[in-house]
Formats: sequence, C-alpha cells, structure tokens
Amino acid sequence: MTEKLPKICIFTLGCKVNLYDSDAMLKIFDAAGFEAEEGLKKADIYIINTCAVTAEAEKKSRQAVARIKKLNENAEIYICGCASQNNPEQFDKKGVTYIVGADKKTELARSIVAKYIDVGDFVFDGDPFGLSDKFDESDGVINLKTRHFIKVQDGCNNFCSYCIIPYLRGRSRSRDEEAIYAELNGVRNKIKEVVVTGINLSAYGLDNGSSLARLLEGFKRYGDLRVRLGSLEAGVIDRRLLETAKELERFCPHFHLSLQSGDDDVLRAMNRRYTSEQYYQKAQLIREYFPEAAITTDIIVGFPTETDEQFENSYRFAEKVGFSDIHAFAYSSRKGTVAGKLKPLSPEIVASRMDKMMEVKRELREAYLMSQLSKPQEVLFETRKDGLWEGHAANYIKVYSENGARNECAKVIPLRLYADGVTDCVPSCESMRETK
Repeated sequence: MTEKLPKICIFTLGCKVNLYDSDAMLKIFDAAGFEAEEGLKKADIYIINTCAVTAEAEKKSRQAVARIKKLNENAEIYICGCASQNNPEQFDKKGVTYIVGADKKTELARSIVAKYIDVGDFVFDGDPFGLSDKFDESDGVINLKTRHFIKVQDGCNNFCSYCIIPYLRGRSRSRDEEAIYAELNGVRNKIKEVVVTGINLSAYGLDNGSSLARLLEGFKRYGDLRVRLGSLEAGVIDRRLLETAKELERFCPHFHLSLQSGDDDVLRAMNRRYTSEQYYQKAQLIREYFPEAAITTDIIVGFPTETDEQFENSYRFAEKVGFSDIHAFAYSSRKGTVAGKLKPLSPEIVASRMDKMMEVKRELREAYLMSQLSKPQEVLFETRKDGLWEGHAANYIKVYSENGARNECAKVIPLRLYADGVTDCVPSCESMRETK
C-alpha cells in the first residue's frame, strides 16, 4: 500500500439507479481505506457516472470533465455510465484516463483500488447489482444518507420509440428478494426511509417469478422504515399492489406514474402500451386507496409527430388527472431509436408548448400544495439552510420548519406556501413562492 491513498470523488448525473450505482463504488473505496465522497470537490481521482436519457444530459456529462479540470488539472478522470456506453468517443479527449460503459462500474472501482492495493490481500464484498445478467446475493450498498436507495431491478424491455436506455442498460433483470432484504437488514438502523428503485421498476419479478407486490409484502418486517416507490408504469397499478402498499406501516403515498403524453395517437407513436383512459383509471384506483396521494408524472413536449391538437389533448389530460407535479421536458432526439429517424418539430413550436405545459405544472403543483395546508405531515428532515430545516413529507412535498433535526421524522402542520414547498412558520414577510 502507498503511504497515502488518493482522494476520490464520484460525480453522478441522471436517475436514482445511477445514485445507487455510485454508492456501490463508494462502498468499495471506503472498504479499501480510500477517502471517497460524492460531488465535485478537490480530489486526485474523479469518476463521472454519466446519463444519456436526453441530449442535455449527455452535454452535462461532457461539461463535467471541464469542471474537474478547473479543480485539479492533473487529476485522473474515469468515465462510466449510459452516456459513455452510448458514445464513448465524446469523452475520448486529453485528460480522460479511462472510459467504460453502463455495466462495468464496480469493476472500474476495483481496478482503481488494484492500482494502489494488493488486491490479493483485500476481500471485496459481493457486488450489489448485476454486472452480467443476474444480481449477486450480497449485503448491498450501505451509506449514511437520510434515505437509502435500493436498486431491485435493472434494464428495460419496453423499447419506447424515443428512448435509448434499453439499448444501453440491456434486458430487464430482477434482483433476488432475499438479497434485497439482506441489504435492508444492513441499513435499517442507519436510515429512516428506503426508496425502491430500478430502471423499469414495474418489471420487477417478470423474469424470476416474483412481482413488485410480492416484494413489498416482505417489507412488512421493516415497520420502522418509511417505504417509497420509484417511478412506475401504469400497467403495474392493480388492487393487489395497492392493498399491499396500504398494509405497510409507513408507506409513502407518492406515486410517480410515467405518462409521457395525454394523447392516444402520440402514445401509440411512442410505443407506450396504454391509452389515456386506461391511465386515468389507474390514477383513480390509486386515489381509491390513498385519497391524499401525490401523483406526479413525466410528460414529453414536442414529440416529432405531435400536432397542436394532440398537445392540447395532453395538457388538458394533465389537468383532468390533477397531478401534484409534472416533470415536463422537451423531446430530445436519440440516435439509434425509432423516433430518432423522425423530423423534429421546430424549436419555436416546442418552446411555445413547453411554456404552456410549465404553466399547467405550476397551477397543479400549487393547487396540491394548497390542499395540504393545515393537514399534519410526517416530515423526514435532511438539511438546514438559512435558519430553516428542510425535509420531505411522506407525499414528497418539500417542508420547511424552524424545528427539526437531521435524519429525524417529526409531525408538522404546514400553514402556507414557501419557496418550492410549504412551511409551518408564521410569515414575517411575504411568502416566497417558486416561480420557475
């Protein structure tokens, strides 16, 4: 071993699964005795865990290299993730030490460790996610964050016409139930909330005889933890899943139900396997079990075949569902996808539609926040800034309070809108409402 091991920073872009993957690498470095942390701080070695879901995500991944060079022009820079899987050449420039794809992340971490430690004398834990077609049964990724992301599935078989991710992440594969529970056993005394996530979480169990509902049944033994689900597809919502969720002692009633468009013709062009009416019935079923549930969604604006009328159908459908928030984003053409061969709409048309969708987003979000005022919320506080504690309620609304403690849950009765959420503070000045 060298006298002093280099400091390592991992910079993560993209989805919750990427966050989990980065935590897996951090675990390896920590076990080997390295000083390693997330973010872009002064360090000797950097790993950029990239994203390719949109062209903008890839751009930010490339820009991270320049940002690192400003911190340490002599640093070693390693690239991994979906953007480098999609187009490694975009990172093949002076200053980048090594490039791998989306499925070799823990192998990358091991190779870095091997440069400084005789790995023959070092025992690695099992990898907490699949490097090939199956997950290893390991003790998983343990971190000290307020909430713990647990990756239960990787890959996707849907092949939506606009999405490059199935080509980069591979076929859907589910993690063994007992490995998941073993990971929860390892973290339950360190965290207050677990977030169940995957590239296509709704596909969990289709390849190993299980299901998302069956997996959640096993979560009943973790009554001390809040349980939150990641992004879902409408097709997985049924009475069994909702009944199982209802039986969990501390289930978080927040459902991120991916939509993409509220027009049936556009949904078909996107290769989405439901109609707007089927989606609406799923949202209503959620509210049957969880009347106060927050239902959030993703909507793509400006799909190449989207007409003015179809866009009108989409935002009117969003109003009909009454989402608590919308992640609206402009269509991004991805080379290699079916939709990537279509002629994109003019930037002016897309920008105009984005403005309108963002206005709907703001109206719906404010309406939901207003509906939660004066109702007790269990808030998990995470950070303190400008004299206020910040945290998320079970329904994922942002809550600010003068009273709180990191990694602790407390009952809060919000009184007014504040910043990007709500607060129980009596106003001393005009409320700061988010306008972006």
